[in-house]
Amino acid sequence: MRSPRRPDPPPLRTDDRLVAAAGTVAWAVALVVLLIIGLPEDARWWLWVCVCGIACGLFGYWYLPRLHRARAAQLRRAARAASREGLPGPRPDTDEAVRRRSAAEEHRPRG
Repeated sequence: MRSPRRPDPPPLRTDDRLVAAAGTVAWAVALVVLLIIGLPEDARWWLWVCVCGIACGLFGYWYLPRLHRARAAQLRRAARAASREGLPGPRPDTDEAVRRRSAAEEHRPRG
């Protein structure tokens, strides 16, 4: 007999801007190292790889807060629309909500 499947863990809240900043710094360090050691003429394209990595990291650092704000605003709009229709609105998975669900599942009779 199989044991019942446990609920999925809640999504982790991460600081995505920190990840983007770390990646940008890593590409910048790589660019400086390549500029210091010098590259043969046929390998200069590596410099442009670093420049593109820095540009992508800066864009991510700028864009990620806007993405999170837009997602939060969409959740709020959906919750307001659901409350107007008398339906339960979407809730982001918070630690408290997950704890309540798992506690309810533990006390539910199994059969």
